Amino acid sequence: MSERSAPHYCPYCGDEDLVPEEGAPVKGEGYPWACLSCARVFRVKYVGLRSASFSAEGAPTRPTEGNP
Repeated sequence: MSERSAPHYCPYCGDEDLVPEEGAPVKGEGYPWACLSCARVFRVKYVGLRSASFSAEGAPTRPTEGNP
């Protein structure tokens, strides 16, 4: 599997007109992508898997980040 996977849409405007931005990747931060629609340049970073238990109703059994 390649370390570089392409995002499907811009996280800012939602457009699908994305191209790789010139420049080297920053270790641990991913590659830069440019949106030709809104002219923003962004990076997508994989953080990891969330390990929360869910009840039969689909609600978390313990608080998740950002919830009291």
